[in-house]
Amino acid sequence: MLVAFIQRAVVQGIPLLFGSTGEILTEKSGNLNLGTAGVMYVGGITCVIGAFLYEQNATQMNTFLTILIPILSSILGSLVMGLIYSFLTVTLRANQNVTGLALTTFGVGFGNFFGGSLIKLTNSDVPSVTLTATSLAFKKSLPFASKLGWFGEIFLSYSFLAYVAVAIAIIVSIYFNRTRSGLNLRAVGENPATADAAGINVGRYKYISICLGSIIAGFGGLYYVMDYACGVWSNNAFGDRGWLAIALVIFAIWRPNLSIIGSILFGGLFIVHNYIPNLSMSDQELFKMTPYLVTIIVLIVISMLKKREFQPPQSLGLSYFREDR
Repeated sequence: MLVAFIQRAVVQGIPLLFGSTGEILTEKSGNLNLGTAGVMYVGGITCVIGAFLYEQNATQMNTFLTILIPILSSILGSLVMGLIYSFLTVTLRANQNVTGLALTTFGVGFGNFFGGSLIKLTNSDVPSVTLTATSLAFKKSLPFASKLGWFGEIFLSYSFLAYVAVAIAIIVSIYFNRTRSGLNLRAVGENPATADAAGINVGRYKYISICLGSIIAGFGGLYYVMDYACGVWSNNAFGDRGWLAIALVIFAIWRPNLSIIGSILFGGLFIVHNYIPNLSMSDQELFKMTPYLVTIIVLIVISMLKKREFQPPQSLGLSYFREDR
């Protein structure tokens, strides 16, 4: 039971890891993107659109194309969302909180519109789209994992996207702490005026970090649909995972490497009610609140400690006006 619980916690946490890593990369530039939930939703529906069109028109499924087309579709959809947010908040200097919330509303509406359209095209008896062939390609795991006992089941039994999520989190962490470009990005997030005076192109760093962060977050939607949901798209089935990803950013104190542990913890807290017998529906909902409760506790603790390394970027949420420098 313990092995099964850990496995489910990891699978549940991978979309959160993608989302939080992308959001951390965005926030390190000084931009707070509350539209992460919408970006992840668009990343999910665009991969579904790409996979649906390929499955409907391909006479013979090619494994490479079956994986590549949804990934490219997800990247395109997430990138467009990142560009919209960047243009509004960096170029036009719109309010970041309002823009992010509007992006979430737009992303969910966009996903539900095209999801409903695909459901009508399939003439399905249930309100969902099923992409079995594509999901099977994404869900393939190492064939020898089951032969290694509990070690193989806990560490080696996941699809390649799960390991991609961990690798991206580690790479982004190394980028922040070990590269000159990462140091420049952190400088932009802390004090864009000083970074600008030092010759750093503030606008470029913000655009690139926001767009890359959106692409990474969009992979969370891709993983949820193709792996966790077994290729089944249903409108509004994504739940509050986008908001959990934002909460995970605070829990991980803006460190992608800590997000790896945090995502598994959040995934476990999100499903722990399934392993407690005789719980009523109201009690189950209370248990689903625990990730947010843990985040609030962490926020209180880091506020009391008042250590600079535990705080968000100093200019987070603030638009940069060069003429005020």
